[in-house]
Amino acid sequence: MSPYRNLEEYNLEITDEVKNRYSSIIDEIGEDVAREGLVKTPERAAKAMLFLTQGYKQDAVEILKGAMFKEDYDDMVIIKDIELYSLCEHHMLPFFGKAHIAYIPNGHIVGLSKIPRVVDVFARRLQVQERLTHDILECINNTLKPKGVAVVIEASHMCMMMRGVQKQNSVTTTSGFRGQFEKIETRNEFLKLISAKLS
Repeated sequence: MSPYRNLEEYNLEITDEVKNRYSSIIDEIGEDVAREGLVKTPERAAKAMLFLTQGYKQDAVEILKGAMFKEDYDDMVIIKDIELYSLCEHHMLPFFGKAHIAYIPNGHIVGLSKIPRVVDVFARRLQVQERLTHDILECINNTLKPKGVAVVIEASHMCMMMRGVQKQNSVTTTSGFRGQFEKIETRNEFLKLISAKLS
């Protein structure tokens, strides 16, 4: 047996309820839910939906608090190109892209993996990009109490690409700044660094 296993666990009662609703949807759109290729689709779709919305049962504040360390470092810390996948609350279609996050410590730093985990907690809920940006920003600001926080999200929205205006190449950018990042020189340094290819 492998020393590490990443298991997905599902509440069977909730999964069965969601599965039955997907069966009804497939039937209502005119498909045969008993067809070979669709027999297991309702269960797979139910598990996918529960996975993609698991953020409702996770606590981003506790994630950050679990890995805060006293440290005198007080320069900018940037984690950029954090992949994110979420569901638009208007059509329940995916939007996906990257988050770029920076903070300036004020006596505490946080484990680097925790910032992407915070992104996932809020992304794995029904969202709009504007609120997702705000949720991440406020969580980091209120929990770490740093000298400043910056969040920029760039995402493509399937509700714009697949339906409606059908603009396949459009990208939406949202941003939020607190503390020292409200100063134009600090903000510009952050924006320059997330745009640079340093490797």
